[in-house]
Amino acid sequence: MAFKPANNIQDLQYFGEFGGVNPSISDSSTYTFLSAKKMFDTFEGNADGCYLYSRHSSPSNLYLGEALAAMEGTETANVAASGMGAITSVLLQLCSSGDHVVSSRTIYGGTYAFLKNFTPRFNISTTFVDITNLEQVENAITEKTKVLFCESVSNPLLEIADIKGLSKVAKKYQIALIVDNTFSPLSISPAKLGADVVVHSLTKFINGSSDTVGGVVCGTQELINHLRNVNDGASMLLGSTMDSLRAASILKNLRTLHIRMQQHSNNAMYLAKKFEADGLKTVYPGLESHPSHHLYKRMMNEQYGFGGMLTIDVGSIENANKLMELMQHRNLGYLAVSLGFYKTLFSAPGTSTSSEIPADEQKLMGLSDGLIRFSIGLDADIERTYKMMHECMMELNILKPRPEKLGLTL
Repeated sequence: MAFKPANNIQDLQYFGEFGGVNPSISDSSTYTFLSAKKMFDTFEGNADGCYLYSRHSSPSNLYLGEALAAMEGTETANVAASGMGAITSVLLQLCSSGDHVVSSRTIYGGTYAFLKNFTPRFNISTTFVDITNLEQVENAITEKTKVLFCESVSNPLLEIADIKGLSKVAKKYQIALIVDNTFSPLSISPAKLGADVVVHSLTKFINGSSDTVGGVVCGTQELINHLRNVNDGASMLLGSTMDSLRAASILKNLRTLHIRMQQHSNNAMYLAKKFEADGLKTVYPGLESHPSHHLYKRMMNEQYGFGGMLTIDVGSIENANKLMELMQHRNLGYLAVSLGFYKTLFSAPGTSTSSEIPADEQKLMGLSDGLIRFSIGLDADIERTYKMMHECMMELNILKPRPEKLGLTL
């Protein structure tokens, strides 16, 4: 039977304390015990259903975690105050001094900076590889490797990870495969393809309203228990705890994720086809020209499309900046980082979300100065949006009038 993540979310039914259709928000930082023995048992991790302190867990956070685990098809999940809070805690939980990570070279700039610049302080090293080359991935693994890390759809180049292939490699060497699924919620289900751990920045598509930050680690009950352990759990001790009010807000927004992802995907597909037909260098997994188009098709849950992210290359950072400024002026979206908002967001990754990556390494990755990353919004009239974007590009001479438009023949 096909895995249907939205059905799993829909099938969760919670009642508030007074019968509300939304679960009651646990607005407490600490919780009382009826006996000292029960408090001791909870500290030892032996008292199911009891709450200790909100940095450890809270009812609101557990509701959201349960829904996200259902979406990803994992045993359970632990939410964090940010996507980086989730990523850093699980990496530090799985790696110790002397250990090694193999990571995709094209990942979110913050994750790259953490692995490149921060973890070496703790004698944890990382080898960055072309994640689409399974032979290169396997050759980078050493006897000290503990984690293989990638993004389902990479930020910002939209490379596609062969999760099944990577899972086989990870299992062969008994290492954990962690997949960041932020760009492709519902569209791709990494755990069903063999990932051991799935992480998200909830800030993006899952929350969808650009009003909060959050993260989640989805995995086995054993892993989540380790993360929450009061003695040596990275999530507990590093303190990247999500506020209960925010957890409740994200849970509400999660209910409409399937509708939003379908619209994001439909709009992105329309624009990608138009941009490519205009002669722009366009990267979108839904295009036949994308080198991993057929791989994505084999992995995807079809009803949610190819996602809301696309890139175009306009030749130079000067062109990119002028175009983004003009599009913002024409109310076509915002010159802003992040993604998943109801309005289109656009940025030049080389000088923003991937600026932590040195210029020479950006060049090796294929991250050009003129690259613009689009998070396509929920526009009701995407044809109008395209026409207005096209006018902006013509006005700036990024696109030139075609001979047939001028009544000329070649």
